[in-house]
Amino acid sequence: MKISTKGRYGLTIMLALARKHGEGPLSLKAIARENDLSDHYLEQLASPLRNAGLIKSIRGAYGGYVLAKDPDEIKAGDIIRVLEGPISPVEGMENEEPAKQALWIRIRDAVKDVLDTTTLEDLRRHEHDGYQDAYMFYI
Repeated sequence: MKISTKGRYGLTIMLALARKHGEGPLSLKAIARENDLSDHYLEQLASPLRNAGLIKSIRGAYGGYVLAKDPDEIKAGDIIRVLEGPISPVEGMENEEPAKQALWIRIRDAVKDVLDTTTLEDLRRHEHDGYQDAYMFYI
């Protein structure tokens, strides 16, 4: 399974909002500028995140986006599923021979476990603790 820029940049948006949680809205332009990304592309990603109830938009001169829930209630898997679709290492697993099918299912379940047990708060805290470059997941 390969996470595309949609998933990666979606996590970037969500992690930026988690860092500012409780401090008011943050604009996508600010997130784009801070991460050297296209604000237009981030706008495209914000819509499905908002529709999924993960973020809320705040209108006005000092508007932007905020998390719809606390960072410890939003899982990385929630974000990836919204932007990437179902988590699956291969398409058509049901058509594989039993041994390979079992392998693909084990891989899928391991990836799901990591994504569904890692919250935005975990990522924010890890980054805050000074291990930003050393965050490694083992599957």
